[in-house]
Amino acid sequence: MTNGFVETEEQQALRKAVAAMTATYGQDYYLEKARAGQHTDELWFEAGKLGFIGVNLPQEYGGGGAGMYELSLVMEEMAAGGAALLMMVVSPAINGTIISKFGTDEQKQRWIPGIADGSITMAFAITEPDAGSNSHKITTTARRDGSDWILSGQKVYISGVDQAQSVLVVGRTEEARTGNLKPALFVVPTDTAGFTFTKIPMEIVSPEFQFQVFMDEVRLPADALVGSEDAAIAQLFAGLNPERIMGAASAVGMGRFAIDKAVDYVKTRQVWKTPIGAHQGLSHPLAQNHIEIELAKLMMQKAASLYDGGDDAGAAEAANMAKYAAGEASVRAVDQAVQSLGGNGLTKEYGIASVLTASRLARIAPVSREMILNFVAQTSLGLPRSY
Repeated sequence: MTNGFVETEEQQALRKAVAAMTATYGQDYYLEKARAGQHTDELWFEAGKLGFIGVNLPQEYGGGGAGMYELSLVMEEMAAGGAALLMMVVSPAINGTIISKFGTDEQKQRWIPGIADGSITMAFAITEPDAGSNSHKITTTARRDGSDWILSGQKVYISGVDQAQSVLVVGRTEEARTGNLKPALFVVPTDTAGFTFTKIPMEIVSPEFQFQVFMDEVRLPADALVGSEDAAIAQLFAGLNPERIMGAASAVGMGRFAIDKAVDYVKTRQVWKTPIGAHQGLSHPLAQNHIEIELAKLMMQKAASLYDGGDDAGAAEAANMAKYAAGEASVRAVDQAVQSLGGNGLTKEYGIASVLTASRLARIAPVSREMILNFVAQTSLGLPRSY
């Protein structure tokens, strides 16, 4: 960014290009695919072809050579156009970042070009039935068998496994000296023997689905391990700041989408002599929503700028704050949009009701607002932990 708050000409051009592409599909396309149980393959592949999916990834491996700022910009504009793709958070932001930073050259050459152009989608598996917010309780384990790894365990709420060619799995290995378990990251092709998954029925209207994943003695070659076995915790956290930034970007875009829908409606809807948008009972709440979304966006931009500048500690604080602020602002914006449209806000025709459950997700995933408040209380304020 230049001057702190003004985007460069290249970033502004990227915004316009992403918005234009998304407008050719729009929410109608997104919802039609979601309700038919289909994926938005056309939109995904066009975004890849245009260089939007891999904009943050290294140029030498087919990416755009930009940063998280630009990728979050892509996510925000797609969400603002009513077609946010959850796998943007997972494939290029989390997995692409981790592999491009810590993978071997062979791993980078194998995975990054496909992730960048959208021909490869990689899911990410960390959450377990008994290890949600507490990742220290992960029980998925990997053991050596000659030069191979044998991976066993279960994951839950894993996005997009059915459309992924591989999954980056967070497991644990046994430390030879102490016997303690430590994190390790493995790329697991979805067609590997012993790797199975089942769909979780959800009430969210989305073309990207959630799954339970089962790994029963999954045999992997030595090069399935990403980076160093001894540095996996640092590698894992390198992907979590981008995850939070992208979660904030999606929520900001969704909030913008809802506000735009409401504003278009209240400008023209008349009950008495003037449009209902002239009444402060509607105009003030929408103005407040706009302010809150813009404030959350500023924190998101700060987080992305700090991350791209190499300030991991500063980015962690800002990314968590951005995710919290955007989630709260988005939920309120969607709720007010429904209220502004009255009964029409709950119809299929106006496209707001379908966003209600999706906006609520921003308070829960990829990290709950309560865990963010814990992080800020302990890290920013220096307060003691309660757990």
